[in-house]
Amino acid sequence: METTAPTLFSIIVPVYNRPGEVDELLASLAAQTDKGFETIIVEDGSTVRCDKQCEAFKEKANVKYFYKSNEGRSIARNHGIDRADGDFFVFVDSDCILPPDYIESLRKALKNNPTDCFGGPDAAHESFTDTQKAINYSMTSFLTTGGIRGGKVSMEKFTPRTFNMGYTRKVYETVGGFREMFSEDIDMSTRIRLAGFKIVLFPDVEVFHKRRVDFRKFWRQVHVFGMSRITLQLLYPGSMKAVHWLPALFVIGAVAMIIGSFFWKWMIIPLIVYLLALWIWGMISTRSIKIGTLGVGAAMVQLVGYGTGFIRAYVWKILLGHGRDINDEIERRRGK
Repeated sequence: METTAPTLFSIIVPVYNRPGEVDELLASLAAQTDKGFETIIVEDGSTVRCDKQCEAFKEKANVKYFYKSNEGRSIARNHGIDRADGDFFVFVDSDCILPPDYIESLRKALKNNPTDCFGGPDAAHESFTDTQKAINYSMTSFLTTGGIRGGKVSMEKFTPRTFNMGYTRKVYETVGGFREMFSEDIDMSTRIRLAGFKIVLFPDVEVFHKRRVDFRKFWRQVHVFGMSRITLQLLYPGSMKAVHWLPALFVIGAVAMIIGSFFWKWMIIPLIVYLLALWIWGMISTRSIKIGTLGVGAAMVQLVGYGTGFIRAYVWKILLGHGRDINDEIERRRGK
């Protein structure tokens, strides 16, 4: 009787000047309980390479290392896909650490619920700094993101992100590769869904994601996220939901309450109640007064950063009409 060979997973990681992070990621891959995977590291024009780290884990994590000129993380991922042997492409970021049972859990999840595309949540590892844990709380809490990044309760249909997502070779052959743009993972997930493929959240297939190491870098990241949401709306009219407006409305509302409190002191109460809820839930969910307190600061950076980026892009690209040729802009980034 003919038997089917187990699925081979190709874990594809774009890298730019992150040898230390790659070392930790590869160590976590070497410790996997299921060895049915290959690791594709694509060095995207780094000036500080991770080739030595890849060589050290070549056998233990089945590493294939490629160096190319700097063109962006999406092009790097496509470069890796074209050189992968797997039946299923899995994407994680270089600043991730995988639990030892990641591949085992993914294989089990796919067996129980076969799908064309999956996404999983991220969490904070115990080794992360308090600031990183606070940022993770902010990015995953229902009180700040509405659960859209893999929460069990969500205000929007789940969309996989490239810190923990994957899809079959058939999806790639049908939809094509990533496009070089901000929020390229949401763009890819949208194209996969529009092509009729099934997308599933595997809540038990999680990664530990470092994200940004300080609030300044975190601000820059979320500000760009807010701007890219407008780009996605221009690419896919009707894709913007109420949850995407919330940070911008928070910024407008908070400013109005602060100004209004100079004339009527009680106007600031809703903002205080919200901040108090963030603090209490942060302390409960992280089991730390310090991280819960830092989490309030991280949430403000996230909401204001995203909200102002959203407002800025909305005015420039939609109200002033500078986003009409967004598809042409993306194609130019691809070198076409």
